[in-house]
Amino acid sequence: MHGNVAFAEKNASAKLVRSSDVVKAASPSPAVSKRVAMHRNAVQRKPRDGEAEARLIDIYKLIGQANTRDALPKAESLVADHPNFQLAQLVYGDLLAGRNRPPIRTAEVTAVGAVPDDLARTGASQLSELREESQLRLRALRERPPAGYVPSQFLALSSQNRHAIAVDASRSRLYLFENSATGLKLIADYYISVGKSGIEKNLEGDLRTPLGVYFITSNLSPNSLKDFYGSGALPLNYPNQLDIRRGKTGSGIWLHGTPREQFSRAPLSTDGCVAIANPDLERIARTVEIRTTPVVIAQSIEWVAPLALSADSKLFEDALRDWHNAKSKGDMAQLSSWYTADFTSFGKTLTQWQPTLQAEVKKLAGRSIQLKDLSFLRWKDSHETMVVTFGEVVQGSKTGPTKRQYWTRQNGNWKIFFEGTI
Repeated sequence: MHGNVAFAEKNASAKLVRSSDVVKAASPSPAVSKRVAMHRNAVQRKPRDGEAEARLIDIYKLIGQANTRDALPKAESLVADHPNFQLAQLVYGDLLAGRNRPPIRTAEVTAVGAVPDDLARTGASQLSELREESQLRLRALRERPPAGYVPSQFLALSSQNRHAIAVDASRSRLYLFENSATGLKLIADYYISVGKSGIEKNLEGDLRTPLGVYFITSNLSPNSLKDFYGSGALPLNYPNQLDIRRGKTGSGIWLHGTPREQFSRAPLSTDGCVAIANPDLERIARTVEIRTTPVVIAQSIEWVAPLALSADSKLFEDALRDWHNAKSKGDMAQLSSWYTADFTSFGKTLTQWQPTLQAEVKKLAGRSIQLKDLSFLRWKDSHETMVVTFGEVVQGSKTGPTKRQYWTRQNGNWKIFFEGTI
């Protein structure tokens, strides 16, 4: 995913309509040019995450109120601060061109990019992408998650999961959560881009973004990366064990920034990664923890009340408790019944892995085990899967290995198809 493919992706992204082409469609007055120049010469502070989008939405609201007089200077300021923000440049060009048109009052912005016909024809696909980006950003403003609701995948998180991320591909939106004793709290959300061919990755090179439950595996500094990845990257553990079970291929799926010439990218523009504006990526990279931060990527996020999650988690907890009791008791026959016939553990079949399980049970010598920092995340598509993580601590010990299991429903019963130390 990263190498020659990334070089091709970078070249493709460079074909976007240049901001200067858009603004040339309507030349600013000398007074406007002077204000923009003065703004650019001012001392620039580091942009905050989400700030540019908030300013753009403010401009949209003014346009929707037919208040272009106040919208224009705000657009001037925005493009001066972020000259690589192509959508903002397009809106700015609209406002400049609109000075000679009668204002049209509208309840919402329905299109951007009122450029001359010749430019519209030569840059049709790029203008279409910018308009789609505009609509997705506005949709995120109009369709906010219900207050206090959380994604249905986050069934139970432990204190080790201090943060969590959910990506709604249908809205080109990433949601960042903080996890505390009182539960999950949405602390930020951002516009994102996914694969050129959309979602549901199956094969290496299919230009799709995978769907599922993943974890951040590392935090890559921008100093170690090409400019194409912007302010850094957060690699994910694709393919996960469910992906491997389903025969999916590919690798190198990252959450990463954007190159300097682009503030943001088109909704469908990556080779499978999730791309996000650099100020937003920087905030996320400063906030999350590697290995313990779950990242759910879904076609559409289902938002539910936390109490509903508690009821759903109880059903799975009963099965997990019975497996736990069987292992603590050392009942190999009962314990083995919890594993699927096609179980694997890092390439080993159930038959090949069973000696490992028997050795673990023998080592217990009648002592019980505690499942510490237990978390489980749900994934539902054609089947229901539970991704379970815990520290397995033997009675009398303070620490133990961290394990991950993947459970699936078979004929209404929960079974384990993967288990391993991570």
